[in-house]
Amino acid sequence: MLTSLLLSAVLTFSPPIHHDVMLAGNFGEPRPNHFHAGCDVKTGQIEGKPVFSIADGYVCRVTVGKNGFGNAVYVRHPNGYTSVYCHLQRFIPQMAAMVKKWQYAHQQYVADVVLRPTDFPVAEGQLIAVSGNTGASVAPHLHLEVHDTRTWDALDPLEFIGIYVKDKTAPNVDAVMVMPVEGEGMFCGSNRKQRYALSGNMSEMTAWGKVGFAFHAEDRMEGSWNRLGIRHSALIVDGDTVFKSDMSRIPENKHRMVNSWGDFDYYTENRMWFMKSFLDKGTNIPTIFVDDNRGVVIFNEERLYHLTYSVCDYFGNKNEYCFVINGKRQDIEPRKVPAGNFMSCNIDNTLKRPDVMLTLKRGLLPRDIYINPQETANHYGISAAYTFYERLMPIFDWGEIRLKVLTNYVKHTDKFYIVCHDIYDRYIEGKYDNGWVKGYIRDLGLSYEVAYDDTPPEVKLLSETNGNLVLDVVDGKSGIASFKAYVDGEFVLFEDVPKSTNKRCILNETPIKRKGSERTLTICATDNCSNTIKEIWKILW
Repeated sequence: MLTSLLLSAVLTFSPPIHHDVMLAGNFGEPRPNHFHAGCDVKTGQIEGKPVFSIADGYVCRVTVGKNGFGNAVYVRHPNGYTSVYCHLQRFIPQMAAMVKKWQYAHQQYVADVVLRPTDFPVAEGQLIAVSGNTGASVAPHLHLEVHDTRTWDALDPLEFIGIYVKDKTAPNVDAVMVMPVEGEGMFCGSNRKQRYALSGNMSEMTAWGKVGFAFHAEDRMEGSWNRLGIRHSALIVDGDTVFKSDMSRIPENKHRMVNSWGDFDYYTENRMWFMKSFLDKGTNIPTIFVDDNRGVVIFNEERLYHLTYSVCDYFGNKNEYCFVINGKRQDIEPRKVPAGNFMSCNIDNTLKRPDVMLTLKRGLLPRDIYINPQETANHYGISAAYTFYERLMPIFDWGEIRLKVLTNYVKHTDKFYIVCHDIYDRYIEGKYDNGWVKGYIRDLGLSYEVAYDDTPPEVKLLSETNGNLVLDVVDGKSGIASFKAYVDGEFVLFEDVPKSTNKRCILNETPIKRKGSERTLTICATDNCSNTIKEIWKILW
């Protein structure tokens, strides 16, 4: 304990790269279904830049192919923080050897190597990896995260390396979205959502009743074209702060609330985030303060209301935008109660129909809604296909769906799964129980039905040159669950080829010694419905 306190007292931080730190993305940026949980450090649009530990500690975890991170290193620091380095091209040799040993012991490429404090200690500024473009990355960069080790809350990395980043450019707000509360507010004679440029004259705008506001803003750095998110924002009405945010910390279970804080409907149509200066009834983000009206502005006097938007970055660069709204009494259009089943965000909800059931636990909905289950085009003929909302409606966590199997021909019930019809079809694990298939969903606006998969994956040997083997492994239904390869009965590691369905193995990097003779290559691939294919080829090695 004393040692830990002493280390914490003297711990210092340095940048993860040894060149100017420029950001392609910052902490807390809104993304569909999650906040950006780190900083994207530029690497000059190339791979292969050295990556260094930002502080003393030890490598506690190394992963391959998990969480969209590609190759990633986790360093635990003695002051209660853990730094994470993602999308790496490769690890340093000692670490790579540990990972490969784990992969051969577990006979799989996807790796999650957990290390003890004495296994791999590192010092501040010590080389740990080389930058790359692996995982869910669209261009070479280093994604750096810092977490509270105990809670795993994500923290703004600039709190630790901000002194190495130069930024004197203040954020800008270019537009506001006015969002009258339906049945309780009006703006300029309408209860509809309206967008206005802040550069215009808003003093002629009239409001009455309850009105919410949202803003579109972006931040930039000198020498960079990238648009960044906003660290601090506030809405002040007649001198009183009704809303304030400080994106310094994001709890692990709050990420999907970004869809509620932001105007998700507008984003899906226009790919532009307007962030609300109020919170929906079921939304609770610890780094956001709202007044007793949850940030909604009450226009109940015929007078001028003075509003100010304030936006500020981590470095204190700040802009304020003042505008005036004229409070003017006007008739408020009554709320039109939607058709469908009412579901409250504050209680457990269940929908039951003869061929579909939906269960949403308390806390999954951002606000009270009406759902209207609709049958959609059926692709497989095993169950009805259902959607529950007229547009995309992401929820905060997993809700349970049950679909009734309508066919009498059931050969193997373990081959059922649920397919989600999105931009592309996605597999959802399904469990068969007494005529129903159960699964879990996180969007009420997509379509779901039961599918059946008794077809094994396909494996093709694309090339075999001097011990360099390339395979294509695909499954057109439930998807690949596991893959193993053997030469003369001994396991060999195939690595995933980024952004493709290919896998490759360099036999010189495996335990198989070259003999210059015919060898037997055996491939076993299994999909998510336990269909397995076994392919055998003769190769020269």
